[in-house]
Amino acid sequence: MNKHITRAAVCLMAVLAAAGCNNASKKAKEEAARAAAEQARLDSLKQAEMEKKQEEAKATVALLPDEPIFDIVTNLGTIKVKLYAKTPKHRENFAKLALSGYYDGLLFHRVISGFMIQGGDPFTRDTSLVAKYGQGGPGYTVPAEILADFHHKKGALAAARRGDAANPMRESSGSQFYLVQDENACKQLDGQYTVFGETVEGIAVIDKIAAVATDQRDRPLNDVRIISVKLDEASKPVIPEPKATTTTE
Repeated sequence: MNKHITRAAVCLMAVLAAAGCNNASKKAKEEAARAAAEQARLDSLKQAEMEKKQEEAKATVALLPDEPIFDIVTNLGTIKVKLYAKTPKHRENFAKLALSGYYDGLLFHRVISGFMIQGGDPFTRDTSLVAKYGQGGPGYTVPAEILADFHHKKGALAAARRGDAANPMRESSGSQFYLVQDENACKQLDGQYTVFGETVEGIAVIDKIAAVATDQRDRPLNDVRIISVKLDEASKPVIPEPKATTTTE
């Protein structure tokens, strides 16, 4: 009889243990679902906030000089770039993203000494997305503005893009850009990628970034981070003060 009682007790404990595991598993799934929903909500709020900032930035873009200068501030120094008036779509897009803070905190995720340095991928904010670095953007492309006037000279600012097979119109990434470090190595890119600006100060910073140690995927071993991309003081628009109104009695 004792054996029967023991077996029954063991079976009961097994049933209770299984029930406990099922409850724990269910609870874990529910918590994971709640966490995922909360993250989706936060991501949606961030996206809405960024879109609002970009809309506000458009008003400032309209007041910029024809060839505004922006300061790409990194943890290794500042690179000043001038945007070309002859590539208006890229000029306006870069200015809009910069003024809205889109580039703040992103990495130069692809660095090749003797070639160029590349950044502007929003995935680089998240270390869990390392495998996807180089694939991110704002969700749109920019029509090509490839002009014979502009070449891949040292310090040239150009837009990254997908290859011709997937992108026969050579449309540019919505946010990713690169800066030429070696003119001879990059001249093969002339006529294939949109060059929309040039470095006016900070060539030495490009060389410094290009010289950092990288892994087999050309990613710097130590982060090279874009702290901000801000409008240079020399290019800040003068916003006219509203005219005083007069009243008559």
